[in-house]
Amino acid sequence: MLSATAEAIMACRIDRVAAERVDVVLRISGRITRDDVDVLRAAIDQEHGAIAIDLEEVGVVDHDAVSLLALTEARGVELRNCPPYIREWIARERDQP
Repeated sequence: MLSATAEAIMACRIDRVAAERVDVVLRISGRITRDDVDVLRAAIDQEHGAIAIDLEEVGVVDHDAVSLLALTEARGVELRNCPPYIREWIARERDQP
């Protein structure tokens, strides 16, 4: 297990995993910040067919990351194991005009 300090500085990592119910799962770990949004968007855009994003190992996100996740989910991508604080932030993002 990582210390809180080590987890806080862990960069975003994206692993592509084959899955049963969808064609692929993108498993994200670490943190997702503005610096990672373009890489995550490119990883999503290169997939064809049904995909899911597993957020179980994500510790920190920023506003840009939440905006991308909200948009991605609205386009039909399943968000799996989404931490409650991220889920709440996505809901608030959607409720804004």
